[in-house]
Amino acid sequence: MLRPPIEQQITFIYTRNFTRSTQFYEEILKLTLWLDQGSCRIYQVTQDGYIGICQGNEPKNPLPGQQNNLILTLVTQQVDQWYSYLQQEGINLENPPSFNEKYQIYHFFFRDPDGYLIEIQRFGN
Repeated sequence: MLRPPIEQQITFIYTRNFTRSTQFYEEILKLTLWLDQGSCRIYQVTQDGYIGICQGNEPKNPLPGQQNNLILTLVTQQVDQWYSYLQQEGINLENPPSFNEKYQIYHFFFRDPDGYLIEIQRFGN
């Protein structure tokens, strides 16, 4: 049996401060709101890639032995421009862009208001 197709991707993250997080994704990252479900807003990142920001009182607890870390990776050829833009917006950036030999990517990291790690990267030099 062939695997059914996957047509889109949504990464859901949960926040204790819904207003602060949605403002960050709308006003700083300037993502387009795709669907407003009240306590969860879904933003379009690429043609078929989405992120959902949902109100949550407590962080989601994984089952024992499961990974509870998340990195939201945004792929772009404009890594340096994103770094400059986020600096101008006053975002605390964890490191300047650098080339990762192991993965053959050029990237940097920063965190959203709830501490989720975001990576801006491009493949290759």
